[in-house]
Amino acid sequence: MTGAAGPAEAGEPADVDGAPPGGGEGVVAPQGRSARRRRDLVAAGLIGVLTLLLGFALAVQVRNADEAQVLAGAREEDLVRILDELTSREDRLRAQIAEQRSALEELSGSGSRTGKALQEARRRAETLGILNGTLPAEGAGLTLTVRDPSAGVRVRDLLDVVQELRAAGAETMQVDGVRIGLSTAVTGSAGDLRVDGTAITAPYEFVVIGDPQGIETAMNIPGGVVQTIGSRGGSVSITQSPLLVVDALRPLDRPQYASPDDGD
Repeated sequence: MTGAAGPAEAGEPADVDGAPPGGGEGVVAPQGRSARRRRDLVAAGLIGVLTLLLGFALAVQVRNADEAQVLAGAREEDLVRILDELTSREDRLRAQIAEQRSALEELSGSGSRTGKALQEARRRAETLGILNGTLPAEGAGLTLTVRDPSAGVRVRDLLDVVQELRAAGAETMQVDGVRIGLSTAVTGSAGDLRVDGTAITAPYEFVVIGDPQGIETAMNIPGGVVQTIGSRGGSVSITQSPLLVVDALRPLDRPQYASPDDGD
């Protein structure tokens, strides 16, 4: 993406009505002022979008009541692993927020860097959109299929699949057409599972983008979720692919209570 050209350096003469350079004090043409106002409006719009995304990234940390019930019955070692994962995820989000604030400061700075700043802002907005599940994504990855002929796979088993995929380096994923996000909840009972309120049926197909070899190796570690599902009469198959598309999208809900910190 090519950034828009920056405004003229301060003090540089501009030709008006055909007047030659150096023929008097420079005057900024009305067209120049209109173009500058349009760039300022575009920058302000992008700042608003970035601020909304940052607020959403913080708000989705709150789990809903259904997932809280699932966690209440989890084993101690599972809770410790989930806590470690949430702590690590929080650190990553805070680092991303710090980067976004730096980008916003650039947008508010010198107008001569407007084109470069807008390009960087769009790139960061796309990255956050993929992580939040509000934008489609494509890339190398794998398809993980969970077969459950005896209807023995439970809520905790699918949660373990999602958590182990994330821990193995999955960047984004969807299951049976439902995008997995930071606040995704798996509910229901064996044979009648739901993801974020949407019913899913076996075989459960996860489309995952990330390092396919690294993820497959991690998923087949002894004692992991693949072995657990096998003990319940199910099976897991993994197929690597050089190009997959994750196109299911999550709605961008407005936080009810949370709002971005202005840094004051």
